[in-house]
Amino acid sequence: MDLLAIEKQVKEVVEEVARMAELAPGQVFVIGCSTSEVLGKHIGKAGSKEVAAALYRGIRTVQEQSGFAVAFQCCEHLNRALVVEREVMERYGWDEVSVVPVPTAGGSMAAHAYAQMKDAAVVEHIRAHAGIDIGDTLIGMHLKHVAVPVRPTHRVVGEAHVTAARTRPKLIGGSRAVYESAPLNESCT
Repeated sequence: MDLLAIEKQVKEVVEEVARMAELAPGQVFVIGCSTSEVLGKHIGKAGSKEVAAALYRGIRTVQEQSGFAVAFQCCEHLNRALVVEREVMERYGWDEVSVVPVPTAGGSMAAHAYAQMKDAAVVEHIRAHAGIDIGDTLIGMHLKHVAVPVRPTHRVVGEAHVTAARTRPKLIGGSRAVYESAPLNESCT
């Protein structure tokens, strides 16, 4: 297990996806991660605090440079709740739930993030602007509509499969709708 390689891989993936998603400071980037899968093991069966720490360092490096907020998804035992900074929770008006993620209920990544954050809180539901899923943990429920897949250059971190998405506003209307700003030529009657 090469922790420096894992840290470098996740840093590169997060940088690329944040750039592809055109994340602005303060927007939310959700991270779903199985440290077991990063090690090449079955999800939920071989969590690693050391892998979580390496991943967190790589993610935080990009977050600090870019200014986006990050949410770490817990495992299914906590109903995929999310660890965020309290300030982010309050800014977005999310409701806090009472639980402390631990490696066996929340997962190693969420437990490590909770312990490292300045003032961590756990919430049940968010609407993130973009995200990555390391090890097929299913982050889709936490993305804004409409999720658009993006293809980072690196599609693995350690041994784990990586998928990513950005979001865009819904296109509404129909055949008469216009989706780009342009001067109005006629009124709607």
